[in-house]
Amino acid sequence: MKKQALLGVMASALLMSYPLGAQANDSVRTIDPETVRIAENVKAEVSVTTAEFIQSALDELTYQHGSKEMREEIAKRWTGNTIRAGSEKEITKGEISKILIRALGIEEKEKTASDYLESAKIHRLIKVYSQINETVTAEEMEVILKNAKQYKGIDDKGVSEISVEDFMKNPGDFGYEMSPDGEYISYSSEWEGRMNVFVKKMHGEDEPIRVTSSKDRDVAASFWKDDNILYVKDNGGDENYHIYSSDFNGQKERDLTPYPGVRVEMISNLTGVKDEILIGMNKENPTVFDVYRLNIKTGDLEHVAKNPGNIAGWLADHDGKIRIALESDGVDSTVLYRETEKDEFKPLVQTEKGDMISPIAFSKDNQSIYALSNKDRDKTELVVLDLKANEKVIHSNPQVDILGAVYDPVKDAILASVYMTDKIHYEFFDKELENTFNDLKEKLNVDESQLSIEDYNKEMSKFIVAVSGDKEYGTYYYYDAETKELTKLTELAPWIDRDSLADMHPISYKSRDGLTIHGYLTLPKNKKAEQLPLIVNPHGGPWARDMWGYNPEVQLLANRGYAVLQVNFRSSTGYGKEFMDAGNKQWGLKIQDDITDGVQWAIDQGIADPDRVGIYGASFGGYATLAGITFTPDLYAAAVDYVGVSNLFTLLDTIPPYWETMRNNLYNRVGHPEEDKKLLEAVSPVFHADKIKTPLFVAQGANDPRVNKAESDQIVEALKKRGIDVEYMLKDNEGHGFQNEENRIEFYHAMIEFLDKHLK
Repeated sequence: MKKQALLGVMASALLMSYPLGAQANDSVRTIDPETVRIAENVKAEVSVTTAEFIQSALDELTYQHGSKEMREEIAKRWTGNTIRAGSEKEITKGEISKILIRALGIEEKEKTASDYLESAKIHRLIKVYSQINETVTAEEMEVILKNAKQYKGIDDKGVSEISVEDFMKNPGDFGYEMSPDGEYISYSSEWEGRMNVFVKKMHGEDEPIRVTSSKDRDVAASFWKDDNILYVKDNGGDENYHIYSSDFNGQKERDLTPYPGVRVEMISNLTGVKDEILIGMNKENPTVFDVYRLNIKTGDLEHVAKNPGNIAGWLADHDGKIRIALESDGVDSTVLYRETEKDEFKPLVQTEKGDMISPIAFSKDNQSIYALSNKDRDKTELVVLDLKANEKVIHSNPQVDILGAVYDPVKDAILASVYMTDKIHYEFFDKELENTFNDLKEKLNVDESQLSIEDYNKEMSKFIVAVSGDKEYGTYYYYDAETKELTKLTELAPWIDRDSLADMHPISYKSRDGLTIHGYLTLPKNKKAEQLPLIVNPHGGPWARDMWGYNPEVQLLANRGYAVLQVNFRSSTGYGKEFMDAGNKQWGLKIQDDITDGVQWAIDQGIADPDRVGIYGASFGGYATLAGITFTPDLYAAAVDYVGVSNLFTLLDTIPPYWETMRNNLYNRVGHPEEDKKLLEAVSPVFHADKIKTPLFVAQGANDPRVNKAESDQIVEALKKRGIDVEYMLKDNEGHGFQNEENRIEFYHAMIEFLDKHLK
């Protein structure tokens, strides 16, 4: 890592007087040795300021090298309210102790400067005879930061291997939800090798009751409607999800939407309306979704709203009436409104290219809507709109988009909003919920990024919460806010030793054209971050983002000794409209440059061995994998393409019918097959297979509706024609990614064996 030079006034004058051209091209040894000795003495003797120490600590103890905003945010966490991060005053060892204890995440019950100083001494971060108000020189600072970097006592031996099965088998019970009255909880649990839905009475000794009996496929999701459990499942990964109901013994399964080739989407649970929900179905036209009112007891359907072909979303009011529709041609969109279901829709808000308004809920009086919007601004903000389109901003963040909000119909209020910089953060607008959240943080000894409220009853007196993090898959709790009683429900994957898991570090660096790129670096436990084999793992989408938290495949790779780099390249969501739009028609070009620049950053930091870099990704990440070994063939020594795109023409020609309303958006962001023909040819790996020399492993689901099997077939065939052997795993009972446990385990076994063969 680069170290900040702290040479003081005399050394600065020496450097300023040295010719710029010579500085760039000549060695410092051309300076007179006596001058160098004087400069070094000045450096050693000059005291370090608070600002200088914090900047050096950020360089040495974090991987935030490209984001001024994140460096400032981290510095605030370290310094709290008692130290001014930008101060030019000389820093004291008492202040240094507080910063280091917080930076290393070992803060316990320290309150005073003396407490932090004693903790720093105990952890051998500073010398035992240090005094609170004692200042430090640059030379002493280097020693202190070196001690901090070596604090965890890495002996470079790594940790014991955890089996692929332990990482990839079903992790246990998850997806806990509460019945509206708070007396029952539902969750997914394994039965006959598949995840099924169980219900348990919260108070009492009754055994949980299984309510589903799926043997062919995991139940994808479930939810409560009054006192009934409904669940969602597709067929072999085709993503044509249907809604099912079942008796509590799981013996009588009923498909409430029994239409072959039809996909069902949930629109509204219709809280307060007995036995009915609103759903969208492409039953009449496979390209668009009409709105239906479904009786969950009888299965009766009522056609509520006809989609003329350009409606991408709907919103019901508190009476269950569809009164908002989102009209879109894929690029420009309009929020439409009607007073009653008998009236015609009329424009409420018009958006332009790149703008987005996403309604969350109507207010209780049905006279305004809460929404996420980036109209006429770069970052998405939480707003409230009246029915004359007057807008009021509720919450915004200068760095990132607001991701979502919690609306409570009982209180008729937004309770909290959610945003993510390096980790998840919350902004509370309801004091009662904030107090509950803070009480839980204290009881569970976690920070806000590790705690999430999963569900609560109507009175907000009973909660289901989860604790998770980079090294914690997840632990669920039931909390009674009235009695303050906290009950542990389950721990996911308890068989995995948390002490053997790896830290996930938020990072940032500058792209070659000056954009700040954020991401995450996971380093193998108990291994020095020097010359490691590296796997760069580009995410899918590309209109998505990686985030901090537990990731089984990342932890598996780290457990095998790999550093793992995840990059939120341009076009990733969450960083504003401008950043996302910077990726338009840049597949294989600037998006790929961002990934390449991330690899080069890891090499320049000394973390990655340039001869042992691999790339692995799924979906768009699979495309980025193929693009990486096609357009930068000397960078990667191994590649794994999982349900990835090889030909942008066939991708655009075979999108699912229900993506038709997004076609123009795909043309805008990826490219038009006729107008941008040369571009798409230039960036489709299948047309440049002659450049590929990196060993490749391809995995594909035969029923994938997004990235068809032909995408993988094409690249495999093209390479085999050249006599290049490609490993190819095809699963007939899978779609866009392997969901069945046995297939997951087989894939990751094969992937690890392949990577180890070529990178170790």
